[in-house]
Amino acid sequence: MGKMFLINALLTVGAVWIHYEFLRFMGDRLQHLTQRRRIHLLIAVFGALIAHVIEIWLYGLVMYFVLKDSDLGALSGADGSLMDCVYFSISNYTSLGMGDIQPLGALRFIAGFEALTGLVLITWTASFLFLEMQKIWARDNR
Repeated sequence: MGKMFLINALLTVGAVWIHYEFLRFMGDRLQHLTQRRRIHLLIAVFGALIAHVIEIWLYGLVMYFVLKDSDLGALSGADGSLMDCVYFSISNYTSLGMGDIQPLGALRFIAGFEALTGLVLITWTASFLFLEMQKIWARDNR
């Protein structure tokens, strides 16, 4: 159980750190785009999507390596390939839910924390994009 707690803690810290750095970087760069509103918004959206994809792959990679340790669980309905782990990570991170692949054993804890972390980070992205849109709207009303 201690091993699973450590894995979850490191994954959560890693995902939040990646997300923070992406949003901070984009926020700094977007301040300089005063003329092109569409480009401003496209950069913000695609930058956020890139951050989410990196975070999903982080979870997928860790699950892949955790599956090599048979004591930590398995994925029912999957052969344990990297692509299966990333596919499961996508549906889990986005809180789409358990579908054709389900975690077993201690791996359920990683899946649960990934869903919670994904929910928080997706919400954070929505807030960031709303604030960026407010900046664009404020410039338009001047």
